[in-house]
Amino acid sequence: MKATGIVRRIDDLGRVVIPKEIRRTMRIREGDPLEIFTETNGEVIFKKYSPVGEISSFAAGYADVMSRACGIPVIICDRDHVVSSGGLPKAELRDHRLSPALEDLMESRQPYIAPKGGAILAPIEGSERRITVCAPIVTNGDVIGAVCLLQSDEKSPPPTEGDIRLVQVAASFLGKQMDD
Repeated sequence: MKATGIVRRIDDLGRVVIPKEIRRTMRIREGDPLEIFTETNGEVIFKKYSPVGEISSFAAGYADVMSRACGIPVIICDRDHVVSSGGLPKAELRDHRLSPALEDLMESRQPYIAPKGGAILAPIEGSERRITVCAPIVTNGDVIGAVCLLQSDEKSPPPTEGDIRLVQVAASFLGKQMDD
């Protein structure tokens, strides 16, 4: 564990403020759920909770089936990282931090279809791949992730109406799986 040298006191209601520097580095936003763990040596650990991460093995199978159906690589991500992928080597994108552009796309809460000849929207920084279709996963009114189809070059055919609908249905289905 990395020491920060920052000390905070617990207030009379049992609250502690997580310093802004740590929230920014860890991409912790207002309203984000945190898991709290305790260790036998007295440590208390706060970890960002990812509902999509909780179903990562299911999401991996889903992404794999989608990729085979479309013939296009698929990723499923939470708000910060690629959780699972289909049609790609596992290490290529999985567990990588999302690009700010993809984070902004999710926050818009709107499906995205890449315009022909438009700007390349990479799922992670430095990736050769680009997002062609993306739909946010929404549960209980909150965006918790996204389902995206990827292409690696400009010569790839554009997604079909069926591909677009499949991504939207997948995002909706995954959101329903996590509803209370």
